[in-house]
Amino acid sequence: MSQDHASIRIDTSKPHPARMYDWFLGGKDNYPVDEEMARQLLTLDARGRDMARTNRAFMHRATRWLSANGVRQYLDIGTGIPTEPNLHQIAQQAAPESRVVYCDNDPIVLAHAAALLRSTPEGATEYIQVDARDPEHILEEAGKVLDFDKPIALSMLALLHFIGDEDGAADLVDKLVAQLSPGSYLVLSHVTGDFDPEGAAKATAMYKERGLTLRPRSQSELAAFFDGLDLVEPGVSLVAEWHPELGEPVPVQGDDPIPGWAGVGRVR
Repeated sequence: MSQDHASIRIDTSKPHPARMYDWFLGGKDNYPVDEEMARQLLTLDARGRDMARTNRAFMHRATRWLSANGVRQYLDIGTGIPTEPNLHQIAQQAAPESRVVYCDNDPIVLAHAAALLRSTPEGATEYIQVDARDPEHILEEAGKVLDFDKPIALSMLALLHFIGDEDGAADLVDKLVAQLSPGSYLVLSHVTGDFDPEGAAKATAMYKERGLTLRPRSQSELAAFFDGLDLVEPGVSLVAEWHPELGEPVPVQGDDPIPGWAGVGRVR
């Protein structure tokens, strides 16, 4: 890891997406400021907890699919606070030799990094304290654990909607994918305003009021991140509808779709 635990300083003056996500999942590693905003988001869509659990379930299914298709290396950016089973546990259960590198910029994730580093003896896990918008640093540190000459699954789950177009979301993805060898994969999930544009606009404004970025993207906008890659069937689909046979269904409120898209693309 790139930072000593003794130097961890957590900013509780404003909410953080990783801690709000933890609250939605029923975790305890969050603060009143995170809960306050999370509850306000629930006034826009009462299914906030369903969204978090549905996204988590997609990660499980995608990791199972990747492992079954021979992937043994994973680079997970925007890791969030550990919630079992985590990516490395799914991957190493299927293939104990799997190697996983996690990246996040919230110090509270670093405080829980020990849970992320419980690797099988045959494999490896590592945690990098780094901002997702610093691809050069990510690649440099990840290269100490992963072999970029062999396939790697690059996952950015529920992350890109916190990076605006002006902050170079597309350029970030391009820089990272450019370093992946053929047979690697890009795994994305992303919140959308396709089903409730008004609610998405209100959520975006709520984030902006707190100095945070929220950039919901449409199905076609998410698909654009996969340009030049071969999309795995069923393409960019609703998060809950991407290979549901690979995991248990997540019960949700109502019949409306959970507003998120997901996809997996293969590097040629």
